[in-house]
Amino acid sequence: QVQLVESGGGLVQAGGSLRLSCAASGSTFSMLAMRWYRQAPGKERELVAGIGSGGTTNYADSVKGRFTVSRDNAKNLVYLQMNSLKPEDTAIYYCSAWPIWETSNYWGQGTQVAVSS
Repeated sequence: QVQLVESGGGLVQAGGSLRLSCAASGSTFSMLAMRWYRQAPGKERELVAGIGSGGTTNYADSVKGRFTVSRDNAKNLVYLQMNSLKPEDTAIYYCSAWPIWETSNYWGQGTQVAVSS
């Protein structure tokens, strides 16, 4: 079992920045593909960014050039640096882990990001 805890959300004005963090339990963090999802009010959950166990990253078109996902395997942390925030980025952001050795996936509780215009 993998436990995930997100932090760093809050209220920010349009054009501002936030950095989200996700702390993972256990000693297998380097073997986890990590993904950030978000869910805005009235909308379905969407993939925002992902980083593989080997460091490969991918982003939704809506955040390319503004968001950066990174990981620190020594600290069992994954980050989502969010710059040039827009009101459309307002959502609950979730961290998820995708072990390479099993089909199960794990989710944190989410952290709220609100961007005011």
